[in-house]
Amino acid sequence: MNPARAAALVRLAGSMLLPASLAAVSLSAQAANIYTCINAKGQRITSDRPIVECIDRTQELRNTDGSVKQVVPPSMTAEERAAHEDRLRQEMAAGAVKRDAIRRDRNLLSRYPDEPRHQRARTAALEPLNTALQATERRLTELEHDHKRLQQEAEFYKDRDLPRELKIKFGQNQAALQAQQDAAQNHLAEIQRINASYDQELVRLRRLWAGAAPGSVSPPASSSATR
Repeated sequence: MNPARAAALVRLAGSMLLPASLAAVSLSAQAANIYTCINAKGQRITSDRPIVECIDRTQELRNTDGSVKQVVPPSMTAEERAAHEDRLRQEMAAGAVKRDAIRRDRNLLSRYPDEPRHQRARTAALEPLNTALQATERRLTELEHDHKRLQQEAEFYKDRDLPRELKIKFGQNQAALQAQQDAAQNHLAEIQRINASYDQELVRLRRLWAGAAPGSVSPPASSSATR
């Protein structure tokens, strides 16, 4: 046989053996996955894939030598799966809350690295309200003075009807007094709210300044005051 023909025969034999070798590898990989379990009747079942009959019980994935490669837990029932998904949702929600608390505390520390900085922020937040409250109180004093003057003027009409113009002035004065009193109450309520918010924030900051990890400080029992 000439050398060229011999080489051609070798190549042909190699091309025929390659698919066979790949198939052997595939069969070997499948044989390596041996599932086994004891069914509800007490019978041992073996398969090369997860056993549907044992979906509600533990299965063992074994190696070809019989050793246990992996223990496969029972599949969940619909109720168990729903409970598991609910637990996952709760864990995800708790994780989101935790991450938000860590982010908030880090921002807080960045904004207020010490107590004097926090106190300056409180003062700045209260300043416009204190200014507005002082202006309201001055206006109230003026209106109360006008009310006394109108009362003195009304004494001239004792036992008589007040002139229409004087009645109008009394009405305007009373309305203005009420408006300023309402404004003063609103200013005071806002000042109280802001102070409460800074007080709660300061309690948290003092623990963070002392070394507490961001996100580890529980919020106050009542934390409705926000800025």
